[in-house]
Amino acid sequence: MTAALDPVSLQVLHNSLINVAAEMALVMMKTSYSTIFNEGLDFSTVILDSRGELIAEKNYTPSMMGAIPHTVKWTIEELGAESFVSGDVLVHNDCYRGGCHLPEHMMIKPVFLNNALFGFLGNMGHCAEIGGKAPGSFASDATDVYQEGLRLPPVKLINRGEHVEDVWRIILTNHRTPRNTWGDFHAMIGSLNVGERRMMSLAQKYGVAFIKAGSQALLDHSERLMRAHIDDLPDGEYAAEMWIEDDGVTRDAFKIRVTIVVRGDEILFDFTGSSRQVRGPMNCTFTVVAAAVYNAVFSVVDPRSLIPRNSGCHRPIRIIAPPGSVVNVQHPGPCVGGNTDTQPKIIDLLLAALAHAVPERVAAASGGSSSNLLFGGLHPATGQYYSNYHFDGMGTGATARKDGNSGEITRHSNCRNTPVEVFETRYPFLTGEYSLAQDSGGPGRQRGGLGIVRTLEVTASEITVSALFDRARLAPWGLFSGMEGGRTRLLVRPAGSRRFRPFSEVYGTLSPTKFTNVLLKRGDVIRYQTPGGGGYGEPLEREPERVLEDVREGFVSMAAARGAYGVVLTQVNGELRLDSKATQRLRTRRLGARRRRSWESGSKSGGHGTRRRSSTASSAGG
Repeated sequence: MTAALDPVSLQVLHNSLINVAAEMALVMMKTSYSTIFNEGLDFSTVILDSRGELIAEKNYTPSMMGAIPHTVKWTIEELGAESFVSGDVLVHNDCYRGGCHLPEHMMIKPVFLNNALFGFLGNMGHCAEIGGKAPGSFASDATDVYQEGLRLPPVKLINRGEHVEDVWRIILTNHRTPRNTWGDFHAMIGSLNVGERRMMSLAQKYGVAFIKAGSQALLDHSERLMRAHIDDLPDGEYAAEMWIEDDGVTRDAFKIRVTIVVRGDEILFDFTGSSRQVRGPMNCTFTVVAAAVYNAVFSVVDPRSLIPRNSGCHRPIRIIAPPGSVVNVQHPGPCVGGNTDTQPKIIDLLLAALAHAVPERVAAASGGSSSNLLFGGLHPATGQYYSNYHFDGMGTGATARKDGNSGEITRHSNCRNTPVEVFETRYPFLTGEYSLAQDSGGPGRQRGGLGIVRTLEVTASEITVSALFDRARLAPWGLFSGMEGGRTRLLVRPAGSRRFRPFSEVYGTLSPTKFTNVLLKRGDVIRYQTPGGGGYGEPLEREPERVLEDVREGFVSMAAARGAYGVVLTQVNGELRLDSKATQRLRTRRLGARRRRSWESGSKSGGHGTRRRSSTASSAGG
């Protein structure tokens, strides 16, 4: 049977394809071995056509959406379409061949319908251990890609349904936890096999011709909708720049600059003027930057995800990222931190630039760090080697309409936190505290989301620990008089000590929050606070009743209520109450002083107007 290409049938096809991708994701979650998959959901599942164009996805991790189509297109070009046969499964993680960073492995399975290549099923996931110089494969002091793990060009893991034993042996020999790799890889393969069966069922139900034609119609439909939304944005040039505090190898900050050009139904993102690629692993591949661009555009023009997410959405978007810069790393530059910690800040930067065009649609800066904690060693309960890549939540930036979210894994990931009970069952740490960090959300009319505080006590004889945390020196910015969010803190209390101190002080690391292979002993305690989100709008305009509720909930201290928000609270018979008259007097006095300073500053500098808007992100919109 071949259905007609009417709108209802296309919607049914779209939903059917999305359901296939969703079932593939469920298989990965339910059958994988590592917590980063079955708890963190750090993966995505996709369906692509024979050219490598994305036609449907289950987008657990938006940070991968730039790399997935590029990776498949590179594979097709490098190997040739004629090399694919039924039963093949390929693996690919090369960051210089269209990938994100080395931990993100993509598996690709060609799908043949009616004995002809229809397209590809794929999944991309962050494998928790792939070798390299540090357990967890996340060396924050790496100076080339070879220190970051095993690099794989597109190569067949399964050929005509049979495992390619030599390739498996090479991979499993280079990974510190081969059992977990074997299990996670087979979870990925299993999801592709389920997807293949579901695609064959769809072909029997609707006909191959309809699925092919309908897939292309869906791409065109998404392009039309995306162009219409972009056309609604004010034409103009909007620029912003930001500094990132260090690259993990030196103490030097580096810059990312963007100019966004909106012309009719197309939009250009030009990163010319960004720093040259840095020595440490904070560089981005082109596809990492592309994912940041796509995510920023989607959040501004289609926050409710009404446009089907496929490659048609990308057609009106152009990106310039100079090769050899921090936004387009060249071999052999390292880049493991570019995907986790530079990319979310690029999204923040793009929103800061677009704040000049559509202030009501953007958010202040998020915490912007995945707070990567890596560790490994011999497990005292099993005697087996273990390794893990752990990320944690932070605060997101506030918007014109709502406070930021608290304890959320970075805005480009959609990942979940690993429950304490699961974490302690799998790894020799004891969690002493896991809470929201009071006053870490940037004050504003809408408050930034809060970061989290966690303490972990070592219960093994020793654990090798690495970290890549950012935002320790340069805080997330607020917008439109909103204030910055809280900074990162990463501390250690050696066994027998009473005081938490920075790792740089105790172990002599160059950076207090970026280091590799520090050996901790039983009884040592790690304590960290992740960054909060920036505030949006004048804090003195936040309703006093909301500030009172924030204090009651423990989100804001009484001191911050008065100091940042101008809200006076009192204790009456043990109950916290709002002093409305004192609050009004305090706010009136502060707003008057602020207006005088603003007027004096404006009269000295003089006013100006231009269609080209530019700002430094740390004060964008302020």
